[in-house]
Amino acid sequence: MAQDMTLLWGSGSPPCWRVQIALEEKNLQGYNQKLLSFEKMEHKSQDVLDINARGQLPSFKHGDVIVNESYAACFYLESRFKSEGNKLIPDSLAEQARMYQRMFEGLTFYEKLNAVIYNDWFVPEGERHDSALKRNREALATELNLWEGYLQKLGPGSHLAGPFSLADVTVFPTVATLFRFGLSAERYPNLGEYYARLKERPSIKASWPPHWLENPKGQNTLEDI
Repeated sequence: MAQDMTLLWGSGSPPCWRVQIALEEKNLQGYNQKLLSFEKMEHKSQDVLDINARGQLPSFKHGDVIVNESYAACFYLESRFKSEGNKLIPDSLAEQARMYQRMFEGLTFYEKLNAVIYNDWFVPEGERHDSALKRNREALATELNLWEGYLQKLGPGSHLAGPFSLADVTVFPTVATLFRFGLSAERYPNLGEYYARLKERPSIKASWPPHWLENPKGQNTLEDI
């Protein structure tokens, strides 16, 4: 099965990591893969453009099926390989509803994180303003408190929708990136507990970004958020 799959990806990219976690959860190891460098602009290479006209990562192909959007790829893998590996969509309708809600809220969470940690990447130097970055940091703090509240309501040892699900597959890479960039687990204890617990999950350990393994220290961009 996995031999017919190709994944082009970048280390530390949450969208890429989502697909990698889903592949691990569905026991689809052994797929064809190629690690590309964003810094070298390899995501704009012909190998990527042949699969993904947007020139973005991840780029994912299974046989003749191309699914490049990370959420779509995760849904596809769960639907196509429903009986393989771990079930990623709960049976309970209430838990399904929470899963979908948290997944799509997760996109907002990711956008607000990016607006802070990649400000210099996305905003040209002449258009950068301290007031805008301050607003973005405040918006991220508000978002963090929302997720703190969600996890507090569910209680210690919880996943985002009940059982481990696509909500965790898609949102955990954002949470991991927060802590990679210095978020305080003391200030956000529920997120800290969630991160510490899920990072030991086999699918997540197996797909941990290689450059994070090489340099575990990370950055301190978010230490005062």
